[in-house]
Amino acid sequence: MTRVAAVDCGTNSIRLLVADADPATGELKDLERRMEIVRLGQGVDRTGRLAPEALERTFAACRDYARSVEEHGARRLRFVATSASRDAENRDEFVQGVVDILGVEPEVITGDQEAQFSFTGATKELTGRTDLEKPYLVVDIGGGSTEFVVGDEAVRAARSVDVGCVRLTERHGLSGPVTPAQREAMRADVAAALDEVERSVPLSQARTLVGLAGTVTTVGGIALGLEAYDAAAIHHSRVPRAQVAAIVERLLASTHDERAAVPVMHPGRVDVIAAGAAILLGIMERTGAEEVVVSEHDILDGIAWSLT
Repeated sequence: MTRVAAVDCGTNSIRLLVADADPATGELKDLERRMEIVRLGQGVDRTGRLAPEALERTFAACRDYARSVEEHGARRLRFVATSASRDAENRDEFVQGVVDILGVEPEVITGDQEAQFSFTGATKELTGRTDLEKPYLVVDIGGGSTEFVVGDEAVRAARSVDVGCVRLTERHGLSGPVTPAQREAMRADVAAALDEVERSVPLSQARTLVGLAGTVTTVGGIALGLEAYDAAAIHHSRVPRAQVAAIVERLLASTHDERAAVPVMHPGRVDVIAAGAAILLGIMERTGAEEVVVSEHDILDGIAWSLT
């Protein structure tokens, strides 16, 4: 086994996985899995720059993660940065800060690379399942972008588009209950993004939709009626499209306080969950998926596997 550490720094959250990986068995044994909401992408869509306070929140989490990596004695570390740091004018400031704290340079990967990692992380443990038809459509709804990958044992096609829960929330000024005009504008953005995806990714070929990241896992927790977030219960749960639609309606009609009171809701997702859930529903409607298989394993696990 190889002890590895992976960091995934997205637009909304930064996450750490320290694990023992065994390529011979396909087993990835978690030692520590953590997530902090840092909103690195705060205002990037409007200003083109990473805000000083967003950088400091991110660096504070990195300092905490560095201690964990050292305590576990991980032999290899990889830090992957996604949408927000791809877009920002001052990304060099972000890169230097990470190097100073963790000793590795963040890899500002392309959307297609991001999609590849997500696919590996989500599907590696599905090998051999007979109840899920292939090919899979793996969808990773992030803060600034959403990744789409169609594949079976290997990736057939992948595409990343700039539609995500933070980006849509900021673009359309979502806060309390979403107005009909805001709903329509958001729906149009999602439709345009899906049009772009379909130019290179055969969405209609997919037989199983696998959804990743905090928006989808939160929807999964709501669907299960959990009184507290339970990753083990949420992982590989299956949520019918009709139930996703009902949850979206509830979230779009809710006030900030009502969303915050949902038991499985992370405080950092309260403001952006309505947009994220609407993206998920738009994908299910476009592809005709009758359900989404919720995965707790995603790009972070794919990054970890890349170190073996």
